[in-house]
Amino acid sequence: MAHHSHPYHMVDPSPWPLTGAIGALLMTSGLAIWFHYHSTPLMVVGLAVLILTMCQWWRDVIREGTFQGHHTLAVQKGLRYGMILFIISEVFFFLGFFWAFYHSSLAPTPELGGCWPPAGITPLDPFEVPLLNTAVLLASGVTVTWAHHSIMETKRKEAIQSLALTILLGAYFTYLQATEYQEASFTIADGVYGSTFFLATGFHGLHVLIGSTFLAVCLLRQIQYHFTSTHHFGFEAAAWYWHFVDVVWLFLYISIYWWGS
Repeated sequence: MAHHSHPYHMVDPSPWPLTGAIGALLMTSGLAIWFHYHSTPLMVVGLAVLILTMCQWWRDVIREGTFQGHHTLAVQKGLRYGMILFIISEVFFFLGFFWAFYHSSLAPTPELGGCWPPAGITPLDPFEVPLLNTAVLLASGVTVTWAHHSIMETKRKEAIQSLALTILLGAYFTYLQATEYQEASFTIADGVYGSTFFLATGFHGLHVLIGSTFLAVCLLRQIQYHFTSTHHFGFEAAAWYWHFVDVVWLFLYISIYWWGS
């Protein structure tokens, strides 16, 4: 890269946005084919291209920030603003689901039986698996904060242990949610209750999977000595995202599981 007199990182040309777009196209097309014709090869190919693209792209970013020193204070500030704006966009994404839920539940129409939950719907007990899931996610918020403080205090072993524990709690949450879906007496096709319930909780579950992947990459980086007490924004971004996932779940639990039942 040519010498420049400013602190900003001018990114080198990269093929990964193109391969990522191709992978996304193949995977979404493959999903549509799977839904209609129960054929999976195109979806699998698209998913494989996406995973390979993510690995290569993350490798480049890690190399630029950790080994080449391109993530100066000015660049880190920009990354922080970018992550904050991304999380704000996610807030509005979930706001749409909450809007649909409250619009339908606060004044149920005659088609819903004039009541909420709608006639014929047996909601899940909020004090069984949903309450356990709430405790699991709150505990994971504690462990990820523990990991953050351990990194800042250069306690490497504690950071690795707490990060691993956070990932295990995220995996346990996903397992519990999958069993909950299997036991539910209604489906996404059961009117507005089913669609708002599964869209809101399902997209939250997807965010838990993404956050767990984010933290798993941070765990591998921590094992390989990539983070220092003053240079660890990759982990901070993952921690911010995980706390966002925790807060969204609290609103989901109070609104859909407890009040909505």
